[in-house]
Amino acid sequence: MAEELIISSATDKKEKYTTLIPQLESLIGGERDVIANLSNIAAALKQTFDFFWVGFYFVRGSQLVLGPFQGPIACTRIDFGKGVCGAAWEAQKTIVVPNVEEFPGHIACNSASKSEIVLPAFKAGAVALVLDVDSDRLNDFDTVDRQHLEKVISLIEKFI
Repeated sequence: MAEELIISSATDKKEKYTTLIPQLESLIGGERDVIANLSNIAAALKQTFDFFWVGFYFVRGSQLVLGPFQGPIACTRIDFGKGVCGAAWEAQKTIVVPNVEEFPGHIACNSASKSEIVLPAFKAGAVALVLDVDSDRLNDFDTVDRQHLEKVISLIEKFI
């Protein structure tokens, strides 16, 4: 069990992800509890990248229900197809939003959020949860984030 992360001092986010992902594998490798693992993943992403908000929403019936997160308080429930999280669930794919104000039907859980990336995680072929990452800067997410956060999703899919 790790007691602290080794965070790359590089400004290159690809290098930060490359340093972080093996640590996440080690951190969650011996733990089977979903909440514990998702809590540590959210904390590690927030600590490494200083994202505005990082968290998970679980699929519960026709809604997403708030799970472990790091950041300011958040929306507790999101309907299927609503907002960026609901849209990623419905589309069953990653959605990157450079400017949340331009996303039709965006749900403003916090007005400081400016850009967002949402990634679904699958269990038995269906979306089980989504990883939601918000930034307080416009256009903060790119293909580097997408590729590496999809690797994080692959880790998550092994224990959900």
